[in-house]
Amino acid sequence: MIRTAFSSSPVSILRRAIRHPTRFASSTTTEAAQKKAQDALGTAQKQAEQLFETAKKSLGPLGERIGIMLGTYRQPLLYNAAVAREVAKQIYIAENLAPPRSLSTVVDAYRTIWARARDPAYLRGLLSTGEWARLAIYGVEAYGIFKIGEIIGRRSLVGYNLH
Repeated sequence: MIRTAFSSSPVSILRRAIRHPTRFASSTTTEAAQKKAQDALGTAQKQAEQLFETAKKSLGPLGERIGIMLGTYRQPLLYNAAVAREVAKQIYIAENLAPPRSLSTVVDAYRTIWARARDPAYLRGLLSTGEWARLAIYGVEAYGIFKIGEIIGRRSLVGYNLH
């Protein structure tokens, strides 16, 4: 009888794995990655401290008071702010993002959207190709972002605080 890997029992597969372990990447690449992560952490912490000191100086006595109120949360908060800034910067560079160069670019984009929304042939094409689902998801995302902003603005999940 011919046995394949699919017909082997789980116990025999485990025994073979123990006898012939898989070799993973060498520790030198792991050490290099750890060193790079430590360097990035150090840089982020230094930048966060500089940001905090600058904010403290520019806000004057209020900045000192905020620093005291933050207490032990100051360091993690500053670190997370620095990491978020670095991630946003990397995304900005990787995606080749840039703000519109002129107002006419924005006006043309909205004019195109409005013209497509009024064109029945374009809408039929969306229905026939299935692109309507993607547009519907974008609409739901936009609505969700709007509602999250509304919740943040109200500082309440439901309704407004009236007292």
